[in-house]
Amino acid sequence: MMKSFCLPLWIFAIMILTGCSSNASADDKTQAEHSSITQQREESEMSMGSDRTMEQKLYIKIGNSVLEADLADNSSARALLELLEKSDLTISMSDYGNFEKVGELETSLVTNDERITTTAGDLILYQGNQFVIYYDTNTWTFTRLGKIKNVSQAQLQSILGDGDITVTLTIHRQ
Repeated sequence: MMKSFCLPLWIFAIMILTGCSSNASADDKTQAEHSSITQQREESEMSMGSDRTMEQKLYIKIGNSVLEADLADNSSARALLELLEKSDLTISMSDYGNFEKVGELETSLVTNDERITTTAGDLILYQGNQFVIYYDTNTWTFTRLGKIKNVSQAQLQSILGDGDITVTLTIHRQ
């Protein structure tokens, strides 16, 4: 009698364990697929990373020249944009290292530092409160703010000149 009772109980237990095992396997598969999709999306966004730009343009007045720049799509560029919506910014800039002009902002902005190799026309936030215009290359950990458009390295160097300059940043076309 005990054997006849135990056999169905064992069969029932095996069926339950097998059922749980296949559900766990399906759940693991679903979770793995979700993780894979999430990872692919993050990799795609990262690969776009610093190439993503906002619609808003930045204008940089240097002497008689006005340069147009695309702003990066990050919280640092948005913070700069918020400042510029209140008023234009005038920044005194000095040459540093024969590859950049650097000047202090009136406030610190949030940073989104990443390892960057700059090219001519890159607009960079350094240490949260330094606005930098690159006219040559440099590799360091910075926050990208934007990129000047439609100007060659030679043209940009000519506009920036030697020594100290004053630039005005605005969101209003001059």
